[in-house]
Amino acid sequence: MLILQNLTYIHPNKDLLFDNINLSIHNQKIALIGNNGAGKSTLLRIVAGLLAPSKGLVSADTAPYYVPQHFGQYNALTIAGALQVEEKITALHQILDGHVTEANLAALNDDWTIEERCAQALAHWQLAGFDLTQPMGTLSGGQKTRVFLAGISIHEPEIVLLDEPSNHLDVSGRALLYDLVRSYNGTLLVVSHDRQLLNMLDTVCELNKRGITVYGGNYDFYAEQKQIESNALNQDVKSKEKALRKAKEVERESAERQQKLDARGKKKQEKAGMPTIMMNTMRNNAENSTSRLKGVHAEKLGAISQELTELRSNLPDTDKMRFGFDNSMLHEGKVLVTGEGINYGYDGDLLWKQPLDFQITSGERIALKGANGSGKTTLIRLILGNLEPDSGTIYRAENRAVYIDQDYSLINNSLKVYEQAQSFNVAGLQEHEVKIRLNRFLFTKEYWDKTCDTLSGGEKMRLMLCCLTINQQAPDMIILDEPTNNLDIQNVEILTAAINDYKGTLIVVSHDAYFLKEIGVDKTLVLE
Repeated sequence: MLILQNLTYIHPNKDLLFDNINLSIHNQKIALIGNNGAGKSTLLRIVAGLLAPSKGLVSADTAPYYVPQHFGQYNALTIAGALQVEEKITALHQILDGHVTEANLAALNDDWTIEERCAQALAHWQLAGFDLTQPMGTLSGGQKTRVFLAGISIHEPEIVLLDEPSNHLDVSGRALLYDLVRSYNGTLLVVSHDRQLLNMLDTVCELNKRGITVYGGNYDFYAEQKQIESNALNQDVKSKEKALRKAKEVERESAERQQKLDARGKKKQEKAGMPTIMMNTMRNNAENSTSRLKGVHAEKLGAISQELTELRSNLPDTDKMRFGFDNSMLHEGKVLVTGEGINYGYDGDLLWKQPLDFQITSGERIALKGANGSGKTTLIRLILGNLEPDSGTIYRAENRAVYIDQDYSLINNSLKVYEQAQSFNVAGLQEHEVKIRLNRFLFTKEYWDKTCDTLSGGEKMRLMLCCLTINQQAPDMIILDEPTNNLDIQNVEILTAAINDYKGTLIVVSHDAYFLKEIGVDKTLVLE
């Protein structure tokens, strides 16, 4: 049993991250989602006992086992140290060497199979032969993730906390992770943007500043409920916009009618030869009446406008954006790249067992798949013309291609946000037009003078999409290299919507099967 009671966290700078979180979990598999900055990782660290809340309590039957998102703090440890078994392994070896002391026996705690279990767990996670004394700093991100995941079968915890566990895993690693999630029988609390993984969990909990909202189903169920909410909100916005137009029309008609009445009254008064003092009194009364009428309408308009502003502020960010990608000028079906028997070598060794034969035509959506080290990036560089093959021939038609890597290196980190947008303004848009585009992609004036190196991954992605729309004509080909890594679900949805607005040729390297399905990939090229 895991119980969170009235949890609140306030940053040292006094900014509130979240407030009054209440949640009770018993043998459930829970997805914890929310926008970047909502505090998901912070909440996991509080539950893990690594961070103290500003207010509230965490109660757990047993200590949770925590798999972090970032591993830099563990680089100085050995694999055994990161797995929290180093003391036991050391005690076991000393006992086997004849040092049978009370301290060693207490440290081992009769866990005589610890070393064997570690070897089996590491082998299961494709780390067979890795020495427990090896420093964590020598491992890749994916290997570090596998080490921590191996700890689950070693320790057999009743409560497991996973923070973006699939971020650094390739296809085979994700398959093992999915098997673990399906077979695990304890309490599982998962932060992830991997929607295939989220669909394996029983319940989705959405975190924001105001608290936590529980949706009783997997991610697809949650998405359906959010769509229903979004449709209702959009309908409310349309109704309120209609009410505002009607109120303005009534105000205009009332003003015109009052003006006519006032003018007619004035003519009658003049014809009747009323004394000036009486005419002035009646004119003042009419003006006061008109003023009161204007005040009533202004108050009503102000109330409707305020309600409309509040409704619009609650719209999902994807509904606020308009991508407006222009179509590629190439006709669909035009051959862009053809490779015949191509291969490439490093240090004299050819990369692919069999030379590659492939063709890319305009309008296709292609997934480029293969294990780590299979040459996906090399093939991308060959397609772009940054490399030439060591064998075979490659034909490239003239086209405009954009390569988008997971670090969004199209963005110049030394530029300010507005300067970055202007660098793509080849059509000569006016300053206010560029700033309108930035606002459309959620970059308000507070962002314009920030340097790009201060932006998060999701913000860089949005700025990059904004720059492509400012560039007026869409590229003929977009190549995406692990584009969803380190993005939260909100920004993955923004990227998905942008890609689905794009009608040119798309080549995508991604381990995210859900994402590939959402963007309509219709062809796969597998490297071995």
